[in-house]
Amino acid sequence: MNAPSEAFLHDKLHALHAQADEFIAVRRDIHKHPEMGYKEYRTSDLVAEQLSAWGYQVTRGLGGTGLVGQIKKGTGSKSIGIRADMDALPIDEATGLPYASCNVGIMHACGHDGHTAMLLAAAKHIAQKGAFSGTVNLIFQPAEEGLGGAKKMMEDGLFKQFPCDAIFAMHNMPSHPQGHLVLRDGSAMASSDNVTITLHGKGGHGAMPHVAADPVVAGSAIVMGLQSIVARNVDPQQMAIITVGAFNAGVANNVIPQTATLKLSVRSLDRDVRILLEKRITELVHAQAQSYGVTADIDYQRGYPVLVNHLAETDFARDVAEELVGADKVVRQGRALNGSEDFAFMLEEVPGSYLLIGNGDGSGDGHGACMVHNPGYDFNDKNVAVGSAYWSLLVERFLPVAA
Repeated sequence: MNAPSEAFLHDKLHALHAQADEFIAVRRDIHKHPEMGYKEYRTSDLVAEQLSAWGYQVTRGLGGTGLVGQIKKGTGSKSIGIRADMDALPIDEATGLPYASCNVGIMHACGHDGHTAMLLAAAKHIAQKGAFSGTVNLIFQPAEEGLGGAKKMMEDGLFKQFPCDAIFAMHNMPSHPQGHLVLRDGSAMASSDNVTITLHGKGGHGAMPHVAADPVVAGSAIVMGLQSIVARNVDPQQMAIITVGAFNAGVANNVIPQTATLKLSVRSLDRDVRILLEKRITELVHAQAQSYGVTADIDYQRGYPVLVNHLAETDFARDVAEELVGADKVVRQGRALNGSEDFAFMLEEVPGSYLLIGNGDGSGDGHGACMVHNPGYDFNDKNVAVGSAYWSLLVERFLPVAA
């Protein structure tokens, strides 16, 4: 990629900063009216109305409340997809901000309001001033927070109706300086599987355990045994997590219950490790249950897969990042994250890359001390201009106008 013209970048950033206030207001409006997954009716209406006003062809109903805004210019045959998520979380907001959530028990605690605003700001610039030749598909996705909205959009024909040569997405990240961009090729975010284990024993009096089959004791052995999988079955250079987040059994201190239930979160950064974890968890649970004279039912639900960024597309995204903000504000190969993201489903079908934008590191304006999924979190409005400028430049570099 050629070195950027300082005048070009100045004009690009100036144009996006000039309209930033408009979309900061949009971001705060969305923040004030958060909606849970598959219920983003107001947000979807707002996005569709704005895209239509700028000349996009808007297709709604993909994944329920999801939508795509498509615009074409020139004669280029290539197409690019950019995705933003729209859903909020079931959290009571504690920020005290004037635009805090007015919906009790629901909050934009992950910054999806900001992601939507950044892509809307880019959409306006792309439509009105973008110099590109080809097709731009802007994907506004519902239900990222554990409900698999990306997969639902794909099942509804997302990439059949809107084929993309590459696809990109961005998420804000507290603890990184505001506006800095973090990229990574290869495995970038973990898979996430949910496991429910139900142990069936024989209830009885707590004073006569010898005539019962105690599922609590069996469950306790299983909790400890599960950690041996990470310690002794997984390559020490690989990441694996087995968390027992719930262990429910009994109601009285002198009664051995009939059943016990364990709920697990299982994560990995490697597809083969993910397969190994499922195999060993299943084997260990049944073996431990049998050794304690109880039986086990295992409901193993595969959630989000490992998010794997494609090398060529990530290299391209890195170059655009350095062109826009400078190499000193770009981490070219950041650390993998143990969190999960359903954009992984899209990357299994279309090559692309998922990057991070720093939400603040606690210095300067004070942003960044609060992690996402926290009642005190807020998206950093300064990123509206930076994020939208990045998307606009990415489109122009991916779909260049012929010289």
